[in-house]
Amino acid sequence: QVHLVESGGGLVEAGESLRLSCAASGPAFGGYVMGWFRQVPGKDREFVAAISFSGAGSDYRDSVRGRFTISRDNAKEMVYLQMNNLGPDDTAVYYCAAKWGAWSARCGKYDSWGQGTHVTVSS
Repeated sequence: QVHLVESGGGLVEAGESLRLSCAASGPAFGGYVMGWFRQVPGKDREFVAAISFSGAGSDYRDSVRGRFTISRDNAKEMVYLQMNNLGPDDTAVYYCAAKWGAWSARCGKYDSWGQGTHVTVSS
């Protein structure tokens, strides 16, 4: 498994941007599909974005498509989530996750998780 540590969360106003970072450590980082998920208290954890091993492929939930961009740097073992035009509905704890093998948007398929970073967007 890979160890993940998120950073970059904070309090911003609606319309502003944040960039989340996820530092990974462990073997064969380049073999993992990497994802970002988020969770609001009392609700299920939901898929936000995922990126393929090479970074050539990515996918997003509909509500963030066009505003969020996931990227990775395999040499630095880092994954990023650039979040633009944030709104109050984006307020959540954001988690970085790693999955060995096939692509998935299901959180139950991911093997490793970070501790989460809080994002709060005020209206």
